[in-house]
Amino acid sequence: MKETASNHSQWAVEARGLVKTFGDNRAVDGVDLNVRAGSIYGVLGPNGAGKTTTIRMLATLLRPDAGSARIFGHDVVKESQIVRQLIGVTGQYASVDESLSATENLVIFSRLLGLGRAEAKKKAADLLEEFGLTEAAKRPLKNFSGGMRRRLDLAASLIAQPPLIFLDEPTTGLDPRTRAQMWETIRRLVNTGSTVLLTTQYLDEADQLADRIAVIDRGHVVAEGTVDELKASVGSSSLQLRVQDPQDSEGARRIIEQVLQVKSNATSEAGRITAPMKNADLVTDLLIALRTAGIHLSEMSVQKPTLDEVFLTITGHGVEASPAASESNKEEVVRV
Repeated sequence: MKETASNHSQWAVEARGLVKTFGDNRAVDGVDLNVRAGSIYGVLGPNGAGKTTTIRMLATLLRPDAGSARIFGHDVVKESQIVRQLIGVTGQYASVDESLSATENLVIFSRLLGLGRAEAKKKAADLLEEFGLTEAAKRPLKNFSGGMRRRLDLAASLIAQPPLIFLDEPTTGLDPRTRAQMWETIRRLVNTGSTVLLTTQYLDEADQLADRIAVIDRGHVVAEGTVDELKASVGSSSLQLRVQDPQDSEGARRIIEQVLQVKSNATSEAGRITAPMKNADLVTDLLIALRTAGIHLSEMSVQKPTLDEVFLTITGHGVEASPAASESNKEEVVRV
């Protein structure tokens, strides 16, 4: 009988002081993680941060040199067989047989997981439809594009929906439409009872999906929290205004500094003013003061710190453009 996660356990993952060393390289150096059951947890970090090594230890693929980890209360070392029944792992690249068709691959995986022949065929057809691969169902995998292979690999990982699913860069190589479909699939998995721990190179993906995020750098967790908490940790939001008459810029600046009790920062573009905003309640007072002074605005917006700024501030590593992010998408990505 297949092991299931304990309903009373609120933590899908509990890791304490995980350490993994390869020769002289201490890849993971005391990582702590707590992943609440029924949530989406993002693990982010620059290249060589120790992120993937951490995930491999949690998934019983690597044995920790020190520290401990439990999956739904089960020790990943002492109870590895039970843990493996509770998790699903998807890598970054398709792990399927190129000599077979998409349908044949999924049917084989389904049969290996104990599904009957008819049930396996239905599961394969349903997954191929969900991932937009129905038209290519009978095509040999050697003729698949990289994105199609990625989608099939993801489909295979979802044949049996385990309580905890590790997704390693689940949308790498996918077009924007398929990425959006994958996001919905991930949300559906959580809504139907799974917990998802994912790594991603897309900042917008973490923003869209993750309930909480751990930033790992040089083998340590250097920051952890919700997206909003991480953004708030690097500074307050900023208020951006543009006055209709550029000659009102100086007067508007003085009023902004007086009402918001901050130092504003006029940009080189005429008529645009930026100021840190620590107290959103004062914005109404500011608008009244500007109107009383006869200063009219053409634009007003509030900008939160971006995840780019979070990574730059916390890790000291800038955000780079990924080859997977096309110019048309204008996506923000971070190398992990």
